[in-house]
Amino acid sequence: MAADTTTLAPRTAGALARYRVLAYVVGVMLLVLVAVAIPLKYAAGVPEVSAIVSPIHGLFYVVYLVTAFDLALKARFTAKGTVLVLLAGVIPFVSFVAERRVTARVRAGQPL
Repeated sequence: MAADTTTLAPRTAGALARYRVLAYVVGVMLLVLVAVAIPLKYAAGVPEVSAIVSPIHGLFYVVYLVTAFDLALKARFTAKGTVLVLLAGVIPFVSFVAERRVTARVRAGQPL
């Protein structure tokens, strides 16, 4: 069984919580962008949704990068693990999978 977040250093636990929230927000925004906004723009000629969702996703992705990098430093990720986690926010559904794996490994104290 994985260790509880209470066994993590407070700084790491906080970084993990922030990362988890942003991973879900970025994942949902990317799905909205890819499944709703882009089809509306190109198939239905409604570019307004994409014009709103795209910058919001971009902003959240930048915040995700900062939080993921902060977690990588505090949990001592490898360079490869850090890059993979940072890229997880640009491929639909991958941020959800990455969040689960990162959370499990950080809580277990395993390297990423």
